[in-house]
Amino acid sequence: MSKYKVSLKINNIPVSVDEGTTILQAAQKLNFKIPTLCNHDDLCVAGNCRVCVVEQKGARLLPASCATPVSEGMEIQTNSLKVRQARKHIVELLLSEHNADCTKCFKNGNCELQALSNDYRIGDHVFLSLLNGNKRVHDISSPSIEKDDSKCIRCQRCVRTCTDLQAVSALAVTHKGNEMKISTFLDKPMNEVVCTNCGQCINRCPTAALTERNYIDEVFDAIYDPRKFVVVQTAPATRVAIGEEFGLEPGTRVTGKMVSALRRLGFDKVLDTDFTADLTIMEEGTELLTRLKEALVDGKQVALPMMTSCSPGWIKFQEHLYPDLLDNLSTCKSPQQMFGPLAKTYYADKINKNPADMVVVSIMPCVAKKFEAERPEMRGSGYKDVDYVLTTRELGMMIHQAGIDFNKLDDERYDSILGESTGAAVIFGATGGVMEAALRTAYELVTGREVPFTNLNIKPVRGMEGVKEATVKIKDVKPEWSFLEGVELNVAIAHGLANAKILMDKTRAGEANYHFIEIMACPSGCIGGGGQPIPTNMDIRKRRAAGIYEEDEKMVIRKSHENPEVTEIYESFLHQPLGHKSHDLLHTHYYPRKRY
Repeated sequence: MSKYKVSLKINNIPVSVDEGTTILQAAQKLNFKIPTLCNHDDLCVAGNCRVCVVEQKGARLLPASCATPVSEGMEIQTNSLKVRQARKHIVELLLSEHNADCTKCFKNGNCELQALSNDYRIGDHVFLSLLNGNKRVHDISSPSIEKDDSKCIRCQRCVRTCTDLQAVSALAVTHKGNEMKISTFLDKPMNEVVCTNCGQCINRCPTAALTERNYIDEVFDAIYDPRKFVVVQTAPATRVAIGEEFGLEPGTRVTGKMVSALRRLGFDKVLDTDFTADLTIMEEGTELLTRLKEALVDGKQVALPMMTSCSPGWIKFQEHLYPDLLDNLSTCKSPQQMFGPLAKTYYADKINKNPADMVVVSIMPCVAKKFEAERPEMRGSGYKDVDYVLTTRELGMMIHQAGIDFNKLDDERYDSILGESTGAAVIFGATGGVMEAALRTAYELVTGREVPFTNLNIKPVRGMEGVKEATVKIKDVKPEWSFLEGVELNVAIAHGLANAKILMDKTRAGEANYHFIEIMACPSGCIGGGGQPIPTNMDIRKRRAAGIYEEDEKMVIRKSHENPEVTEIYESFLHQPLGHKSHDLLHTHYYPRKRY
């Protein structure tokens, strides 16, 4: 059924749009750009910043275009003298209480306030500076996120992100009037509140009030140190996003160029987190099958549904809000943290290096990975397993600083031993990818046949719906798996912590008829991670996901259990999934955390 159409004029040009369309959206249809600061495609309408005001014929005040729906016969001017003066004064007022050290700011060149100031060529400041000492609080307590109040424009994007999108509410609006600010519970530092380190607030902050902790200098120092052997691992989602830092379209597959750039930066070996993603499937799949056997055959009380443990933001969310369900978590470390101890044991031995001289660097789409690397449990090798974590954005900065012309690089391959991977590992980067990879392997191990979906693409677990469900019927199994004959394996997938909460509440209430649940903290999974290039929105995330699935289909091997390097590491080192050595290096436990 078609929607009712509304006719109006914008800058004297007639346009017809659906009822409920905002003035901002109607103007975009005519290719008029109305500036915004508080508005974001992923978030509810707020109308806080007032930068998007327009002039409406017959109206006394200037309405906010992001929050005002169109009406029949409306006449709008987006660039009248009154509008221009209002916008300019609004920007000047924002700048009057903003720490405008743009030339040394982390977001210089990618700051929405800076871009707006450039557009309006703000010169002499009309208003006095209101930036006092109380507004210069710079919180660097978290290993993942920096919060700089002096750069906050109080648009509240971060609050809406943390509350509505992620259901965490670590950030909130406090105080009133000129004392109003974005703060935490009781003004505690970020490392003492229920922050999951997901970094979604960073992705939506229009300035540098929220940024990731930057470890670029530390990594360069390690590369320059001749005593150090520096290896780097790259996560699946980075290869379809790093190109955006160099003007390429979202979703462009640049795996080979990224490997080439990392070599030119000076890393001694360039390896792939996808290898340990394949290893994760072997360990996690075996753990799921073991739990099912204990429940169905041995009659044991087993924590089901089992939940994936690849997303550190999701792990911390559960530690704070659902500690009673921690037993449901897989004991597997994330692929990043499986890589670290293997690099400093198995790999160090293979290449005859002292692990004390090794530095392991991760390139991740995720800000929470910085926190994960600091967890005291992540010392399986006897050393800190992963020394530094850089976001996709930080890697882009390193490449720019090194003067590397990324787009002209030739494609190169990862180094061997911990560099071979499969299509199943690649799809870890998109929501549903861990589930799909696990099903490809588990079904074939149990039945001897490929999972019964066209070209291995398990489409029921794909897509951008917040919560997805699927059922795979297991039949004609191998004799040793007879207890699974006829079992309908029920799985669920959620991305974004507000959606995770839906599944967790059902599980806590005993209403979750699932065997296996995948949860990713970030919207759309790692492709929408808190460390990915800015901007990010639904359209960009869909294009990155398309790149991930295209990469999968181009791979020679698409099932984790067929990775020859995975086979080799079990034969020569780990011996078997869930074995003694695997338990020491690749598995862990998590602990309840206080909520307040």
